[in-house]
Parts: sequence; C-alpha cells; structure tokens
Amino acid sequence: MKLYYFSEMPHHEFPDEEGDKYPSLRLEFPNRFFDREKAAANYQRYLTEYEFADQAGFEGLMINEHHSTPSCVNVGVNMTAAVLGRITRRAKILLLGNILPVEENPVRLAEQLAMADLISGGRVLSGFVRGIGVETWWSNTNPVHNRERFEECHDLILKCWTSPGPFRWEGKHYHFRHVNPWCLPLQKPHPPIWTPGTASPETAIWAGRRGYTYVPFLVPAEIARELFDYYRQGAAEVGRTVTPDNLGFLICAVTADTKEKALEAGRHFVWRMGPTLRAPAEFMAPVGMRSRAGAQFALRARPRSLASMSYQELLDGQFIVAGTPDEVTERFARVQRELGIGHLLLEAQESRMDHPTTMRSIELMGAKVIPALAGL
Repeated sequence: MKLYYFSEMPHHEFPDEEGDKYPSLRLEFPNRFFDREKAAANYQRYLTEYEFADQAGFEGLMINEHHSTPSCVNVGVNMTAAVLGRITRRAKILLLGNILPVEENPVRLAEQLAMADLISGGRVLSGFVRGIGVETWWSNTNPVHNRERFEECHDLILKCWTSPGPFRWEGKHYHFRHVNPWCLPLQKPHPPIWTPGTASPETAIWAGRRGYTYVPFLVPAEIARELFDYYRQGAAEVGRTVTPDNLGFLICAVTADTKEKALEAGRHFVWRMGPTLRAPAEFMAPVGMRSRAGAQFALRARPRSLASMSYQELLDGQFIVAGTPDEVTERFARVQRELGIGHLLLEAQESRMDHPTTMRSIELMGAKVIPALAGL
C-alpha cells in the first residue's frame, strides 16, 4: 500500500474566540485576521515539510485548493504543483485537486497541468473535483450546473491533451473558437486522473466507468465500502477490472516517539473536523448542487457531523489515527484489509501542529511505517 503526505496549509493564526463569533470560518470570517508575515513564513514551512516527505519516502505529495477560508490557504493548486515539481525529486504530485465546475477556461487549466507535469519530469497525478458549495459562492457559479460543468470541463481538458489542435469547441457551458495548446503533458496520453468523493454515488460510478483512481475522504469505513461498490458498478458497465490501485482512502494521521506525544499532536485535527466544517447547510451544499439520490446518500453517510464528534469518537471512528509508529502501522494495515485499497492519503499536519512535531512525524513515517507497509 502506498502512502501520500498532505497538508491543507492552514492559517490558524487568530484567536479562536474571534472565529467563534461567526457562523462559519468559510466565506464570512473577515480577512482582517489574515497575518501576512506569518503566512509568508508558513508557506516556506509547508513547502519544507513537503520536500522532507519526498525525501522520507512517501509515494506522493497531495495538495488541494480552497478559497475564502483560513482552513486552507493553498489557493493555487497548479502553482503549488509546479513549485513542488521543481523542489522535489521522486514523489508523485497528486492534485486533489482542480475544482472543475468553477473553472472558466479549461484550455488554460489543461496548459497549467501540462506545464506542471513537464517541470516535475512527468510526476503529476491530476485530480478533478466538483468541490464543496463554498467554492460555488466564491466563484459566483450556479450550483445547479455543477455536475454538467464538471463533466464538460473534464472532457475539454482531455481533448486538449489527446487531440491535435487547432480545433473548435462548442459545448453547453464552454465555447472556444480556437483551441491549440502549445504545452502538452510529458506523460502520454496524459497524467493519471484521480477523483475524490464523500457522498455522491454518481461520481463513484462516473469514475469507475473511466478507470480513474477513486478516493473517499473522511467517511466511515462502511460508507467507503458502499462507494467502492458504486465504483465497481460503473467499472462493470464498461468491462473494466477493479484492482487496489484504483482505490484510495483519506484519513488524518500523526505519529510520534510516544503514544502520549502522538495523542497530543492528534488533537490539532479536531480543529479541521470542527470549526472549519461549521457552516450553514447552504454554504456546503447549496440547493440544486446535489441530486436527490446524492442528498439522501449524504444524510446516511454522515448522520452525525464530524464537527459534533469528540476527539475520542474521531479516534474510535478512524477519522484520526495517532500513535507510535507500530500503532499507526497496525491501524493503516487494518484500513487496508477492511477496504482493499492501494493508496492511503494522510492529512498529516493541521491547525497549530508545530513544525518540529510535523517533521518528526514525517521522519518516523518514512523510517518505520512506510517500509512496514510496503508489502501490503
């Protein structure tokens, strides 16, 4: 089983009592609390941690993108991918990813991803996401068209990568009279494509039909298994065989020299599960963004919000794994046995988890955990 390092690059540099005054840290929390000097230092710190994760032996480095929130100030996932492509040497660069429904120029996006692939020497894994509702508010896009725009944007990007230009594109949401990108990915026919999910059977089926690697994020194991069944359904419809390499899973995880230190560090993930997910329902899932089936599945997937769970409940549910290297190795192996996955994505830094703690966790993962899981 392959392990991937991930940080949302948070900006938790403000008093919590200030954040508590607002219904959500997304969209409405004023940016007067953004500390420019600390942000500049944090970007350097986060990139150093990614560079060390590459050296430690992680299979890949995952990055994502959000907007109008201190929970994630990586606001340019393709820019970050290009930087990592230059400062790292061996790990895959996994973008999970580009928020296709809010993209106004898929041709430019295809060029940016191709450029990152070229800079990295062909190490990009291109993740395409529908995003959460906050991004539709941020971009002023109609949530009703979210899935349509996602699929059409995807189709145009693939055509940019695989069809000779120039050509014309006349779709429902995108219109280009002249498409002729002079930047194509190093990997042929294009970088591998990944898709995450939390509560959409349609997305799992869509990914399965195309053979894309599918990764549920922070859901109970039984929900992940159900989503994987939908993925297999989509794959079977077109005669595809599903292997562990098609399936991944994301959890929060940290290790330390003692269990006590690891449990102390793991508490920082509670901020990620709680305050950063606290929001009015329309922020996360505006009316019309989900299908009826998707909305019903989402209610079953999370009858209780992560924000309502205690730290112990999050540990018991394996949303957070914190322990010694031996303990986290055993937990990761259990996840692999239960889900049959080939990729485990670790959100490994959050909130105010400091740099020394993060670096030591990366070091122990590389020295003890990754080798122990290599045969799974």
